[in-house]
Amino acid sequence: MIRKTIESGAQEIGINVTDEVIRQLEIYSQELLKWNRKINLTAIINEKEIAVKHFIDALYFAECIADEEFVLDIGSGAGVPAIPLKIARPAVKVVSVDAVSKKIQFQKHVARILELNKFDAIHARVESMHLEYAKQFDVITSRAFSSLEQFVKLSAPLLADGGRLIAMKGPASAEEILNSEKTLKELGFQVETIINYDLPFNNGKRCLIVVTCCKCK
Repeated sequence: MIRKTIESGAQEIGINVTDEVIRQLEIYSQELLKWNRKINLTAIINEKEIAVKHFIDALYFAECIADEEFVLDIGSGAGVPAIPLKIARPAVKVVSVDAVSKKIQFQKHVARILELNKFDAIHARVESMHLEYAKQFDVITSRAFSSLEQFVKLSAPLLADGGRLIAMKGPASAEEILNSEKTLKELGFQVETIINYDLPFNNGKRCLIVVTCCKCK
C-alpha cells in the first residue's frame, strides 16, 4: 500500500522518487505505526494517509532544498518533514528539534535503523538553541508548528546570512500572511515566495511560505 501510494502520488505531482527512497519510507512507516500503538506520535494512522499527508508532503518540500544546505526542522513531532527530507536528500545535513522527549526518541530510533548520517534529533525548546546554533542554518522549516509571526521570531536568531525560512502551511494561509506583514517587516523579514500545491488523490491543498531577511539582500 505505502509503495504504490508513494509511487503514484509522486508521479501525480511531478516528483521523481527512487526505489531506495521508497524502501526507507516503508520502514519508517512501519516503525511509526508500531510506536504509535504505544505512544501518541501522530493522529494519522492510515497507511495511505501517512504516505500522502506525511511523506508526499515532505517530499514536495524536499524539492526546494539543495544538497549542500544545512536544514533545521522546528517542532518536528514524529520527524516530518525532517526524516523524509534526509531520506530523499542524503547529502543534506538535518537537525530536528522537538520539546517532547518521546518523539525525539522515536526519531533517533528511525535514524539508527535507517543509518541516517548527518542527522541530529534534539530534545529541546527552540528558544534555547541560539546558544549553540546562532546563525547556523541555511533553511529553517516548520509544519503546522505555530503562527507565521511566531515561527519567524523563533527562527531569526538561528538563520544564517542569506538563508530562508520555509513555513509549511495548509490552504488558509492567505489571511495569516496578510496579518503578519507588519510584524515581519519590524523583524526585518518579508514573504518572498508563496508556493501553492495540491496533495495527490484530492487530499487537500498545501502552501510553502518562503520568508527571507530584508537586511541580507
